[in-house]
Amino acid sequence: MKNKRFLGKVTSHVTALFLGVILTFSTIRVMSSQADTLTLPLESKLNYKQNSVALRTESELQAQAPVASNSTSFVAAAVAKTGPAVVRIDTEKTVATRMDPFLEDPFFREFFGDRFGGQIPRERQVRGQGSGFITQKNGIVLTNAHVVSGADRVTVTLKDGRQFEGVVKGTDEVTDLAVVKIDAPGEELPVAPLGNSNNVQVGDWAIAVGNPVGLNNTVTLGIISTLTRSSAQVGIPDKRIDFLQTDAAINPGNSGGPLLNEQGEVIGINTAIRPDANGIGFAIPIDKARSITNTLAAGKQVPHPYIGVQMRTLTPELAQRNNSNPNSPFTIPEVKGVLVVRVLPNTPAEAAGLRLGDVITAIDGQAITDAGQLQGVVDSSGLNRSLQFTIKRSDRTLKLRVVTTQLEGLS
Repeated sequence: MKNKRFLGKVTSHVTALFLGVILTFSTIRVMSSQADTLTLPLESKLNYKQNSVALRTESELQAQAPVASNSTSFVAAAVAKTGPAVVRIDTEKTVATRMDPFLEDPFFREFFGDRFGGQIPRERQVRGQGSGFITQKNGIVLTNAHVVSGADRVTVTLKDGRQFEGVVKGTDEVTDLAVVKIDAPGEELPVAPLGNSNNVQVGDWAIAVGNPVGLNNTVTLGIISTLTRSSAQVGIPDKRIDFLQTDAAINPGNSGGPLLNEQGEVIGINTAIRPDANGIGFAIPIDKARSITNTLAAGKQVPHPYIGVQMRTLTPELAQRNNSNPNSPFTIPEVKGVLVVRVLPNTPAEAAGLRLGDVITAIDGQAITDAGQLQGVVDSSGLNRSLQFTIKRSDRTLKLRVVTTQLEGLS
């Protein structure tokens, strides 16, 4: 009886132990099965992630969506529109070399012959580079006069690599504009669309395109910072231009290239920089260039009416300041007008009797209050036109007749 009870207890313990082992292994299998969801095979992971994304809201997906890679800025669009018409202009010219007078001295040659003088070339080739752009399908290229002036050979290279010999049809030193013609029979030439510089406002975008310092197809971005900046203010008084001023970088080699608006239209021709200023460049308004392109292309002289005075704008305050100075050489009428600071010899102004210290107050009855206005009236008058100047000289008012002539050069 005791043995039966002992066997019963052993059997119960064994059964309990066996059940415990079974439950333990079952638990392990369950836990292992649950852990498998965190270490899915690669394909299962992808399916899991896709299902997870599907559960996100549409706004969450839009917020996390990447920016489209094919987006285009207005600068890129503008350059794509006009860039193919922008060209590089390479020039060659022959420059005479000045000989040292000592080497030309007969006494020197008697002893040394041509040992020194014969080794010094009398001429040398000078190469230059600038920019330009095609404005007509017949191969008319606009650029700066200083880019091609005096060149013996001109080579025009398009953005696509095509090269042509260029012929300088006309230059105008006063406006620093030139027309070069290339012949490309049977070939399609890209043409730059021209805008309207009269519509340009301060703060408008400005995109300069060209080949600065030999780096082809360079683009810089800025804004129009000032309108009608006179060439005298810029520091080039031998020109007659009211520039567009921009902070788009303009470097040597950019000269002659186009200044574009945000639509890719040409609004100016990049021309000048000031070495003493950073971030200031100047461009000839395209309306000015457009008005004389055909004249230059025909090889004709651009008319520039001229009277022969140097002048500055006068106000009563400036006149009072001058008159209160005991060292002032003369008394100036205290009025608004244009003060004559120099009368050039052998000019219409000298012939008409204008003098240093005269104040011009009107032309043909139109009141004149600043030098820029006077220059504009003369420019628009035409050649050989008789203009009636009203002037103040001391306490007198005089009327003088001045006949315009062609400007041949400034001194």
